[in-house]
Amino acid sequence: MPTDDNAADGRARPCDAAPHVRAPPTLVHNQSKGLCLMSGTTGTTSVIVAGARTPMGRLLGSLKSFSGADLGGFAIKAALERAGIGGEQVEYVIMGQVLQAGAGQIPARQAAVKAGIPLSVPALTVNKVCLSGLDAIALADQLIRAGEFDIVVAGGQESMTNAPHLLPKSREGHKYGAIEMLDSMAYDGLTDAYENIPMGESTEKHNTRLGLDRAAQDEIGAQSHQRAAAAQKNGIFEAEITPVEIPQRKGDPVLFSKDEGIRADTTAESLGKLRPAFAKDGTITAGTSSQISDGAAAVVVMSKAKAESLGLDWIAEIGAHGNVAGPDNSLQSQPSNAIRHALKKEGIGVGDLDLIEINEAFAAVAVQSMKDLGVTSEKVNVNGGAIALGHPIGMSGARVVLHLALELKRRGGGTGAAALCGGGGQGDALILRVPGK
Repeated sequence: MPTDDNAADGRARPCDAAPHVRAPPTLVHNQSKGLCLMSGTTGTTSVIVAGARTPMGRLLGSLKSFSGADLGGFAIKAALERAGIGGEQVEYVIMGQVLQAGAGQIPARQAAVKAGIPLSVPALTVNKVCLSGLDAIALADQLIRAGEFDIVVAGGQESMTNAPHLLPKSREGHKYGAIEMLDSMAYDGLTDAYENIPMGESTEKHNTRLGLDRAAQDEIGAQSHQRAAAAQKNGIFEAEITPVEIPQRKGDPVLFSKDEGIRADTTAESLGKLRPAFAKDGTITAGTSSQISDGAAAVVVMSKAKAESLGLDWIAEIGAHGNVAGPDNSLQSQPSNAIRHALKKEGIGVGDLDLIEINEAFAAVAVQSMKDLGVTSEKVNVNGGAIALGHPIGMSGARVVLHLALELKRRGGGTGAAALCGGGGQGDALILRVPGK
């Protein structure tokens, strides 16, 4: 008789003696191990019905007056409107936010309430550094496939501008002398916790080990701006952006509707003139690093059956997730490793991907991950990336997923992968399938 080796008392247990679980999770006999294992909903598929994001605001830019929860509220509200459902239909909310010092309790719940979702709907804030927004969507998919919920809002939000400066040990008092403040944005979001150095400095060290030259990074940096500028000019981002009204001291609010970090005149030659940012003879510059930004993105995730029962169309089906870490704290190969992990679970290869989104935390990450996967920039970040658009760290994972889904749809369908690296040496990826091709 097949048994379950996950019994609470550590002993094998027959399948027919397994504990009660909420339907529809089922017991599945694993032939290779002769075990009875708990699984999620058999055959359940999650779909992204709709999504929205704010325009990207530069540090101290157009979105400086809004908190991360404010921005998340804008994105969630627009996503619900585009999905054609009300806040009362949402069963759970998951939003990534990294910089939470001074943000108040459960920023995800604050955003949900600001978007009109009732207080009766629970919420979860995720902090997996740059991976947070994508991980929120992956968690939504897992909860739906496990049969817990049918409608989940997921995404990410961040106001890097409003991350406060801190006074460590101030509760104990300072008897004498100067007091050093801690920048929570730098320390909690942009500093490697294991070497206690900026992520750029850590990445520079690994660039040397990997032999990544500056020219390739400058090329990616320039390409990011040029592609984003073309996409902005051609209205491609309009399908995902929800404009934000910016209150003015006098007069009517100003409508902010375009990403403000894009520099259309950027070239590899102009980037080549910039000084190294993290080491005297380094290869990383401000022009090949992602911008510090403010923004939010959200998607409405449903079980496919629920979407069909409501008569709703969807943008994309969610496929396999990839989650990796190590073997060290480097970033460069984390997206490619995560994509490979997801592809293996999905049962397809790199050649089956029509488009790939790799978050440009640094150009070096895109350069190395493309090299690892054996792909060119022809199908990677086709409308630019974080170097041009910006990288609100809790939001970017949701942005790359939403953009990938919409771009695949715009091109008539296909299969794609969205991936990011995360501080400390982790990587996440998500496979999307868009009907059509």
